[in-house]
Amino acid sequence: MSKSYQPAQLILASSSAFRRGLLEQLDVPFVVDPPDIDETALPGEDAPSLVTRLAVEKAQTVKRRHPEALIIGSDQVAVHGGVITGKPGDRETAIGQLLAASGKTVQLYTGLALVNASSGALHSRVISYEVTYRVLNEDLIKRYLNREQPYNCCGSLRADGLGIALLTRMVGDDPSALIGLPLIALVELLGKENYRVV
Repeated sequence: MSKSYQPAQLILASSSAFRRGLLEQLDVPFVVDPPDIDETALPGEDAPSLVTRLAVEKAQTVKRRHPEALIIGSDQVAVHGGVITGKPGDRETAIGQLLAASGKTVQLYTGLALVNASSGALHSRVISYEVTYRVLNEDLIKRYLNREQPYNCCGSLRADGLGIALLTRMVGDDPSALIGLPLIALVELLGKENYRVV
């Protein structure tokens, strides 16, 4: 960046170490400020609507504490068999999620929001990614969980780690979306606010 260019402060509204690690790949200065919101789906809410609403809500919640910043919010869910799945939180739920996904194709939806706290401008996207699981048995799942412990990963899939061994196929435009923060879309949204990454 040129010396005369003074970018807005960048805030990541997330408690996720995975999202923080992804944003670090862009080599831009940022601050993490986790939001505290209810992530429960509304009655009849579909996955794209849910992740969009939560990404926006996370960014808007944090905006109040940073009135001059650009705020990034993101949320992710998995869908298979018409069921929306989030983070398992514990081992028993993770086993159930992975058994249900065995041999199936699962769609992941990642919502991304960028809020300009100063102007009130809001930009959002939903990025989809498709993964197909190998046929999994309970012993394999338990070995994976013993080593990876992906209890804070959407659908129990630690795709940037050993979770890749559970899959036979991945289809999508942005591999970073699979981990939880779609960097290709984020760079585009930052550009709309005249924030240069490169």
